[in-house]
Amino acid sequence: MHYPARPMDEADGLVKVSVLARMSGVPAATIKHYVREGLLPEPLRTSRNMAYYDPALVDRIQRIKELQRTRFLPLKVIKDVLDETELGADDADEAVAATIARVLQQTSGSEQTKDELLALGVIPEQLDMLRDLGVVKPLEGHDAETYGGDDVEILRVLGAARRAGLSETMLPVNILADYAKALRALVALELELFRVGVVPHVEPEQLPALTEAAVTLSERLVVLMRRKMLVPTLREVAKKVAEDAESEG
Repeated sequence: MHYPARPMDEADGLVKVSVLARMSGVPAATIKHYVREGLLPEPLRTSRNMAYYDPALVDRIQRIKELQRTRFLPLKVIKDVLDETELGADDADEAVAATIARVLQQTSGSEQTKDELLALGVIPEQLDMLRDLGVVKPLEGHDAETYGGDDVEILRVLGAARRAGLSETMLPVNILADYAKALRALVALELELFRVGVVPHVEPEQLPALTEAAVTLSERLVVLMRRKMLVPTLREVAKKVAEDAESEG
């Protein structure tokens, strides 16, 4: 590797990593890790063990660290968020949609063909029904019928239910149409609340990080609230059934 013939110094406007660490409040080892992960540009190296950094990176370093500390985001997501912001995405809805899509892509499952899913217990007629309902959709650009992401997880869950003995009579697949209807209403409410309550009140550079947090937290919150409501709701249903039977008797 070729290095500049003369040594660099801080008078050239660049600084050593120890100085950059002091300016940013982030350890030198962490800064070097950010470079390796592609969140910061490579420094100017004057020898094997000497490198110089642009002090203008201080703001980006502090933003990376803050997103790690407060949003618990992985570095790959942070890189995408910061790059997107710096490209000047000024349409709030597009920024939110892009961020949500990225989160879902990173947390979704792998790809599997129809034959592989059938081998896991998915029933062909049910797969066709789910496709017709719009609950799952085959991926484009594949020779064989292939599903990916959350569609695979939905189909795996149904296959596992069948293998566990929950027959179609017990758990009819067309009930997912009612699930989808109820969830679309919930999602519409969540997104409208976010657009009205959050988007107008934050700076554009804050929007991707807040969207990341909102998507992650809302999914967890919905699961927890559903669990909390299951037993009380079951008791209410049982009580109503008993009251109806008593009145009919």
